[in-house]
Amino acid sequence: MGFIELFILAVGLSMDAFAVSICKGLSVNSLRLHHSAIAGLYFGGFQAGMPLIGYFLGKQFEGLITSVDHWIAFVLLALIGLNMVKESFGKPDELNSSFSPRAMLPLAVATSIDALAVGVTFACLKVDILPAVGLIGVTTFLFSAVGVKIGNVFGVRFKSKAELIGGAVLILMGLKILLEHLEIINF
Repeated sequence: MGFIELFILAVGLSMDAFAVSICKGLSVNSLRLHHSAIAGLYFGGFQAGMPLIGYFLGKQFEGLITSVDHWIAFVLLALIGLNMVKESFGKPDELNSSFSPRAMLPLAVATSIDALAVGVTFACLKVDILPAVGLIGVTTFLFSAVGVKIGNVFGVRFKSKAELIGGAVLILMGLKILLEHLEIINF
């Protein structure tokens, strides 16, 4: 997986955190720089940590899944993407304005569960994990920090579009991996 593909994947993964950050920004009356930093650190940290955990879990079972790794990558990315697309058409979640660990930790875990599955996919595809999780973490940090500001300025109207785009990107990445393995396309 090249840098461009990895960056596109990082952007797709960060869309859940971006959407939640927009909502967090919407809920804050007096936005401060530390609000953006807190959101970025929580979401970026968990988006980087979860694929690392998934990668090590995937490595444990690598011998068992090598012959079907492309199908696993396709199914996981497609399911995550379809779920994000489905959520984009739902009603917005209610969020409180707190940036305390009690408020942020569950949001960070919830938005990064899909990254755990991507980590398993990385193990199947033999991706160099440290640069990959670094790029995912930095990308999510930036999107989340900016998302808080956007939410505070523009409101919740971008949330569903961000989830829809992120889901579509993940589905397309999964499809690309499958088609490359089946030698239907070769990028």
